[in-house]
Amino acid sequence: MATESEENGTEMQTEVEASAYLLARCKLENLLNKSMRIRMTDGRTLVGLFLCTDRDCNVILGSAQEFLKSTDSFAQGEPRVLGLAMIPGHHVVSIEVESESLQMTTHGL
Repeated sequence: MATESEENGTEMQTEVEASAYLLARCKLENLLNKSMRIRMTDGRTLVGLFLCTDRDCNVILGSAQEFLKSTDSFAQGEPRVLGLAMIPGHHVVSIEVESESLQMTTHGL
């Protein structure tokens, strides 16, 4: 038999987990349709609009462009237009939100 304090402890833990889930979901929802830069394990970088993700951390980008890793640090090649792209979560090295995308939200544009 569980004591009353043990039951209250598990109830509190469930509430904390639920609020953490809601906070994370809210943050992700605020990033929808924002321009993101995703660096991948093979050196490529994809830039596009964040459309969705899943529990495996796969990411869907819309209007995506691919930038290849350059051997010359000064040369930035032409991007390859991909359109809709799915990036497997295990290939993601880093994700950055483009600053202009965030500024538009804060200024109400």
